[in-house]
Amino acid sequence: MTSATLTPEAPASPATPQRRIRSPRSLRTRKALGWIAEHAVLIVLAVLFVSPVVFVLLTSLMSSSQTLTASLWPQPFVWSNYVTVFTTVPLAQWFANSAMYAILATAFMLLSSVPAAYALAKIRFRGSGVLFTAIIVAMLLPPQVTAIPIYVMWSQLGLTGTLWPLILPNLLGDAFSIFLLRQFFLTIPPEYSDAARIDGNGDFGVLWRVVLPMAKPGIAATAIFMFFASWNDYYGPLLYTSENPAAWPVAYGLASFRGVHGTDWGLTMAMTMLVTVPVVIIFFFAQRVFVEGIALTGVKG
Repeated sequence: MTSATLTPEAPASPATPQRRIRSPRSLRTRKALGWIAEHAVLIVLAVLFVSPVVFVLLTSLMSSSQTLTASLWPQPFVWSNYVTVFTTVPLAQWFANSAMYAILATAFMLLSSVPAAYALAKIRFRGSGVLFTAIIVAMLLPPQVTAIPIYVMWSQLGLTGTLWPLILPNLLGDAFSIFLLRQFFLTIPPEYSDAARIDGNGDFGVLWRVVLPMAKPGIAATAIFMFFASWNDYYGPLLYTSENPAAWPVAYGLASFRGVHGTDWGLTMAMTMLVTVPVVIIFFFAQRVFVEGIALTGVKG
């Protein structure tokens, strides 16, 4: 009798868990939710900042009977509001006045403030600290304190009723611009200026050949600050040009337009959008140098 050879059976291997394969749609959903979670604060801030602009844009396309009602969507779109504002008021003249005011004020500010900031940052002379303190005090001084004596001076010169009392003072420098430029010039290593002086350059040569090329972001940021301040200025034109509508800039013209046509919010919002467009375009193309200049300014004190 033959005995059967029994072979031991191999132990059963534990069941291998199957890896769950996610679909491309679920992966995209998880990635989108992660991105939203990381940028939730920025999204909320963006909505808060964009919402008023969207409201003004939609209101500018409404008829006078639809504005300030429960309806937030124009029915129909009244594109003619943007044409009507040009025929109702001399908007083109106001734009030209604002452009002249902002461009000349910015150019005069750079012409006077850049050398002053360079002297305070790179040249050692007696009294520089006192002079810088005086500039800080002038920057903190409210304009209303000196408004009356300065107005009397310009009225005696016969320049009231024009924008020149707001443009010409920039030839003497702007306190905030000098402070901002000085802080930026301090970030430029002194070795560059020393090398230029060894090559035979004086202070003007160092400023022109070394400092200005390296300080383009700071100069651009300061110029944008001045341009925006001049474009949006309301108090200055109110003081000097209120009796002469031909010299009004758009900021003061918009305020007077809203007073005269206060019930027609469609036209008022259309003019508001037109006034805002140049500032948005300039900042869109100059935002890189503007942010860079602000980031590098004030590193040293």
